Amino acid sequence: MSASTRRLFVAGSTGATGKVLVPLAGQLGIAVVPHVRPASAAAGVQPGAAVVELADTPKVIEAMAGCTTVVQLIGTMRNRFARGDTYETSDIGTTAQLIAAARPAGVDHLVLLSSVGAGRPIGAYLKAKAKAEALVRESGIPWTIFRPSALEGGERKAIPGARGLTRLLGLKSFEPIALEELAAAMLQCAADRAPLEAVLEGASLWELVARARRP
Repeated sequence: MSASTRRLFVAGSTGATGKVLVPLAGQLGIAVVPHVRPASAAAGVQPGAAVVELADTPKVIEAMAGCTTVVQLIGTMRNRFARGDTYETSDIGTTAQLIAAARPAGVDHLVLLSSVGAGRPIGAYLKAKAKAEALVRESGIPWTIFRPSALEGGERKAIPGARGLTRLLGLKSFEPIALEELAAAMLQCAADRAPLEAVLEGASLWELVARARRP
């Protein structure tokens, strides 16, 4: 199936990865419906954005109409807990809400942004990522999971020497990845609807990064 026949519902479109992925999709001719929470809409929304609470399942189903793919980029960090975010609500809860709408909307592919280490989770952050992964695996919808390491770009500052050191030591799973590289790989996966039932981490992720189309 060609990219022109795929349509992506992007949850987390205003986050660090979403801010790179949505415009890149436009440059590549991949149709997207960026999701924006009503509380964030006051700052402006992208053209064609779906301004809706994910808890409102009927409206989310309506917003997903015609979409083939859900790209789940929503996640939080401990420094956002003061705003009311938690791993349970942001990482796990939103994933469950998206799945609840994706099934009746006819979505045939879930793409989840997780994290390196989620396969053997230690600590609350990775355990939340693992739970979100489990929801996706058990959804009944074909899926692909991305497990990148540290993200670089935008407000995410590169750790000096980290990329060179991880390459030198052969630690592909822990090599930092630029937001542009990650976004291009996720869009390639969504456009091709492949690989399915795959966890992309380390070498498999970097192989897709190398193949990913760019403007």
